[in-house]
Amino acid sequence: MKVIIVGGGQVGAYLASLLSSNGHEIRIIENRENIYKNLQKELPNEMLIFGNGSDPEVMEKAGIDSADVVAAVTGADETNLVISTLAKMEFGIPKVVARVNNPKNAWLFNSTMGVDIGVNQAELISYFVVEEMNMKDMFTILKLGRGDYSIVQMKVQKNAKAADQLLKNLSISSKTVLIAIIRNESVLIPKGNTQILADDGILALTDENGRKELKKIFS
Repeated sequence: MKVIIVGGGQVGAYLASLLSSNGHEIRIIENRENIYKNLQKELPNEMLIFGNGSDPEVMEKAGIDSADVVAAVTGADETNLVISTLAKMEFGIPKVVARVNNPKNAWLFNSTMGVDIGVNQAELISYFVVEEMNMKDMFTILKLGRGDYSIVQMKVQKNAKAADQLLKNLSISSKTVLIAIIRNESVLIPKGNTQILADDGILALTDENGRKELKKIFS
């Protein structure tokens, strides 16, 4: 999958690193010279495009004609909306994800503006505050647009079927993708030979049936 990320700050840089390590083709656009120089120290040069991500010529330079996803994650909501509208309406990108910085602007991040998924940071935090009270249960971090897919997190219990097992030996639905394993303060990319430990945090993309299966395996 080819993903173009606009915004090379902490969010954009981490997203690029995570997706790249999972085998996706990444291009990241940044127009601040100091931030761009930092990116050059962290990421391969072929990933990086210097320029304004709301400029169609810069988007074309990043290869937007063959992109599957555009993620607008700058620190300015108005910029993210311009990028989203351009990506969807001008270039017909199948999936456009945009970061919502100010919760008061969340209502603007809709399909009319070209946004398929608006990631509202305040809403994500509210999930953690309200739902994390019971860590034995799975809680939803983000609902993904239309349909029943969502990103969920849960904690591996000490008596779970998955505890001390290799990931490749677990019966996980083909409709479920494990995104990351959170262990202590580290984030691990799940692989077949990764051993699941009690108290690991599991971050997954799944549908409603997959949620039930994950609970049986990790709870």
